[in-house]
This record gives sequence, C-alpha cells and structure tokens, in this order.
Amino acid sequence: MSLQMKLRAITLDCPDPLALVAFYQQATGLEPHPKSDADFAGLTGEDGLFIGFQRVDDYQAPRWPDRTVPQQIHLDFAVDDLDRAEARLLELGAGKPDHQPNEDRWRVLTDPAGHPFCVVGDKRS
Repeated sequence: MSLQMKLRAITLDCPDPLALVAFYQQATGLEPHPKSDADFAGLTGEDGLFIGFQRVDDYQAPRWPDRTVPQQIHLDFAVDDLDRAEARLLELGAGKPDHQPNEDRWRVLTDPAGHPFCVVGDKRS
C-alpha cells in the first residue's frame, strides 16, 4: 500500500519576508496570505500550495554555483517565453548569475534574498 502525499507548502529562510512576498507575488500572481508579517509571510495558490518566507537573523544567501554557502533549495517555474520571463524577473529585482548551464532551455536567476530559482521553457504552453 503506497502512501499518498501532496505537497502543501515550501518555506524559505530569508532576511526580509515581506520583500520576498512582494517579489514572488509580482512574479507569479499568487495571493499574499492575510496573516503575513515581518517575521513570517506567505503566498497562496489556487491549488492550495503555500510558499512561505521566514525571517532568519544573520541569514547568508546561497552562492550558486559556488558551494561555500549551498543553494539549499531552488524552485523551478515553467514559462512560455524564456526571454520575456527573464526580462520581467530582472525588472522585479531578480539577479542573473554568470554561470548558466543550459541557457537555451532554462535560466538560473536569484531572488532578492539570493535563492537560486529557474525559469524553464514550457513547450506545452
């Protein structure tokens, strides 16, 4: 008998939860959780997924691809146009590391707190 599990939440450490909520809300269109505050903030999706951001004192941003401060986790987002998505995310405050392992298929970006994430060309869109 297999165990059925559904992912409900992902929580990222960061220095400023409300700043990351603003970034990801603009990037994804997800709705801010009404009980978000300066110590813990989140976004909710129609499918019930919750992305949380928790304040951590002395937070150290990942150094991708350098492993001195590992990436810990990264998110992937499907997009229909890599160039447009990249341009919009950079406008919103994302960073773009020099190391791009397969720029034709996906782009590695960093959120304002330094977490690496990818935008991936979605051929189904």
